[in-house]
Amino acid sequence: MSATEIMVLGSGGFGTSLSVMLFKHGYKVTMWSAFEQEIEQIRLAGEHKKLLPGIPVDPAIKLSTDISDAKGKKIIIFAIPSVALRKVCKMALGNIDEDALLINVGKGFEEETQKRLSVVLEEEFPKNNIVVLSGPSHAEEIAREVPTTLVAASKNRKSAEYVQNIMMNTNLRVYVNDDVTGVELGGALKNIIALCVGICDGMDLGDNTKAALMTRGLAEISRLGVAMGAKVETFTGLSGVGDLIVTCTSMHSRNHRAGIYIGQGLSCTEAVERVGMTVEGCNAAKSAYAIAKKYGVSMPITEELYKVLFEDKNIRKALSDLMGRPKRCETEETLKV
Repeated sequence: MSATEIMVLGSGGFGTSLSVMLFKHGYKVTMWSAFEQEIEQIRLAGEHKKLLPGIPVDPAIKLSTDISDAKGKKIIIFAIPSVALRKVCKMALGNIDEDALLINVGKGFEEETQKRLSVVLEEEFPKNNIVVLSGPSHAEEIAREVPTTLVAASKNRKSAEYVQNIMMNTNLRVYVNDDVTGVELGGALKNIIALCVGICDGMDLGDNTKAALMTRGLAEISRLGVAMGAKVETFTGLSGVGDLIVTCTSMHSRNHRAGIYIGQGLSCTEAVERVGMTVEGCNAAKSAYAIAKKYGVSMPITEELYKVLFEDKNIRKALSDLMGRPKRCETEETLKV
């Protein structure tokens, strides 16, 4: 399988950063978008001014709005928001070869079904091998080649190792993992906690509160993951605590920024509009709330966030209810479903 030609579906921040990085390291890259205006703006400016200002997009990177350009490409990277993934898959049907390796870098759930994004890809492309690429990785820093570590997870170990070989370079280290469920859940669920930490900042609460939210948030993520068949050790790795830390502590994080606005009194809709980009944590909170009920898993932080976002619960009342929960043993509760 030749690794010389790579198709990146999605010209958002992460799709653009991966395209730039892969091109720098010798691959022939085509970056596709469904939005002609976005592609034209990148072409004219030589950079993605809105999401990655100052990062040159080499003219040799092919910019396309024609999904048929995926034909013949053996590596297809899906850098698509969860809300649009199924639609893009439908558009790509008949244009992706059955022996193409599909790599998903999106983090979230399909809103209507609460399915993990790799499951959506499996349903639409049942004959293709699929790899999930996740971990602590801001697009802005990937593009600038800041030292970064990721994890490639697949049901097919050789496919994960192949992605590891493609992606690794002097500033990007990739590990492999066979726990696709755990890797994917870690990447999706940490956005919920990042929203909560942002709310904490918006309310001018302290570091103690943020540390509590991150620590107990990881316990919730682990509980749900184990109930869904994931390995608990995955959540102590890059796609678990690693991604949680970077998303909760950086202003690069859209979820963190949206949370700050919510903590300052804006609604979820107003906060997303203020950020001006997809905020996966809002959809993830809705999906995780439903999934937790389905599996009978206690996720009090997620539940309170859901009520704040979608039932207009007062934020300070939500915080009070979290602090007033019945007494628990920390270690016994962590894996109790």
